[in-house]
Amino acid sequence: MDLKKYFENTKGLGVIATADTDGRVDAAVYARPHIMEDGLLAFIMRDRTTHANTQANPHATFLFKEEGPGYKGKRLYLTKVREEEDAELIKRLSRRNYPSSENSEESMFLVFFKVDKERPLIGD
Repeated sequence: MDLKKYFENTKGLGVIATADTDGRVDAAVYARPHIMEDGLLAFIMRDRTTHANTQANPHATFLFKEEGPGYKGKRLYLTKVREEEDAELIKRLSRRNYPSSENSEESMFLVFFKVDKERPLIGD
C-alpha cells in the first residue's frame, strides 16, 4: 500500500522527533502527514520547537502507531526539502478547525519532507 492510501485509510497516533544543531532532541504528537502529489510528506507546524529544529537540522523521524491492539505502524525517516507559509493551502489541508486559532497571529508553516527510509513500527 502506498503512503497516500495508507494515511488516508489508517487512523492512529503520530509522533515526530527532531533535533537542533546541538543534538537536543524533541518529540511531539502530530497528525497524519499530508501526502502531496509529488510524493512529499507535509506537516502543518506552528512556530514552536519542532519547527525551529527543522530550521536548524533538516532530519526528522515520524513514528506512527495504528489504532487497535498490538504495535502495527510505520517509522519514516525524513529530510526537510522546503516550507511554505501559504495560509490558504494550510487552511485547505487542515483536518481540524480550531475556532480560537482563526484570529491567532501565531505563524503556521507547511513543512515538506522527502522519505529517506520506511520501516515497520516494530522490527525491520
